[in-house]
Amino acid sequence: MLVGLGSLCVALGAVGVFVPVLPTTPFLLLAAFFYARSSARCHRWLLGNRAFGPYLRRYLEERAMLRRDKVLTLVFLWGALGTTAGFAVSALWVRLLLAAVAVGVSLHVLSIRSQGGAAAGGGPGPRDDGASSGS
Repeated sequence: MLVGLGSLCVALGAVGVFVPVLPTTPFLLLAAFFYARSSARCHRWLLGNRAFGPYLRRYLEERAMLRRDKVLTLVFLWGALGTTAGFAVSALWVRLLLAAVAVGVSLHVLSIRSQGGAAAGGGPGPRDDGASSGS
């Protein structure tokens, strides 16, 4: 049962990459939790996955994100929510809700410690001393 829940969370996390209001990281973290308690093979697969593995390991082990990933996250978040609010939604309360979601997610992303380094799957780069440090 936990393997099924983990797989559902991976699927939802993958969809969340493309749908800004569906969070990716919490679903992937939940998948790692379920897999760790039910299937060592699935857990190894998730942490070794080319797309999610480096991101998850960095987040789980170091509570950090690459600066590049933060920038991309914020650009896609604001771009998608801004486009939705500007062209697909006419109700003011929905636009305000989308803005609140964007601000909340942005604050969370900015609160995570930043690391340099642009190599995909590579080790962590130098630490950022900036104000976005979550420590």
